[in-house]
Amino acid sequence: MDWTGVIPAITTPFDEQLKVDHAFLSRHCRWMVEQGCSGIVALGSLGEGATLTFEEKLEILRSCVQAVGGQVPVAAGISALGTAEAAELARQAEGCGCRGLMVLPPYVYKSDWREMKAHLVAILEATELSCMLYNNPVAYGTDFVPEQIAELTLEFANLHAVKESSTDVRRITAIRALIEDRLQILVGVDDAIVEGIDAGAVGWIAGLVNAFPAESVALFEAARQGRRREAFEIYRWFLPLLRLDTVSKFVQLIKLVQEEVGMGSARVRPPRLELRESEVRQVRDILQQALDTRSSLPGIAAEAAS
Repeated sequence: MDWTGVIPAITTPFDEQLKVDHAFLSRHCRWMVEQGCSGIVALGSLGEGATLTFEEKLEILRSCVQAVGGQVPVAAGISALGTAEAAELARQAEGCGCRGLMVLPPYVYKSDWREMKAHLVAILEATELSCMLYNNPVAYGTDFVPEQIAELTLEFANLHAVKESSTDVRRITAIRALIEDRLQILVGVDDAIVEGIDAGAVGWIAGLVNAFPAESVALFEAARQGRRREAFEIYRWFLPLLRLDTVSKFVQLIKLVQEEVGMGSARVRPPRLELRESEVRQVRDILQQALDTRSSLPGIAAEAAS
């Protein structure tokens, strides 16, 4: 799998009974692709993977794969409380038509490198699919440092990428210093994308893309192609929204933005609850400022308005 470009960490839509809304999920996937996204990652943190049953996860993967029809690859987020379940999900994801896996550390349990490596090895050995390691010490409490990432890279031919979400863009250069371009490095924090590309990242596992795909693709391409002034103008406009991806209620916030722009619902599964009215007002203020000034953005005004 080619892990380059803007790849949405797609949200999981729920109906009024908090069941997965597969019809909307399919439309959402198609919209992402139509707007220039290069893949789909399902079942991640933003996809509320921890609240989904094993069978729901498989059904979501099937819906995503069917929706994009081979136009772009679909990758499955692989996470579980236990190693055996994670490895089984990796095997089943391949049967659902996924072309890649985003591999997470185990939920809840945090330990040393020996145990975390054993967990990752079980997943990597369970499949021949292209795998991306997800390093997010802020959210998961497990930090895969560059030396450990390099160790895995040298041992497993199907480890092709790393999603770096430590919030420290120096990690990107540190990884590249150890293994050069052996891994494709992706930014997993929305408000570090331009800095990440400057450091050598080639992809973006994005969050606010769920509501603003055209703007996300335009920002990524301007930064990747070295059009610095254009990238800065889009980034400056986008940053208040992108920062919604970096706080504990990022799922609720991004889903609310989707609902406000008419491309989703704010419904979330417990333990998450929908936002308080004061929080909703704050998001609406940020969003309205963005919508009021969007027409001035270089190169994307026509697409954004459509």
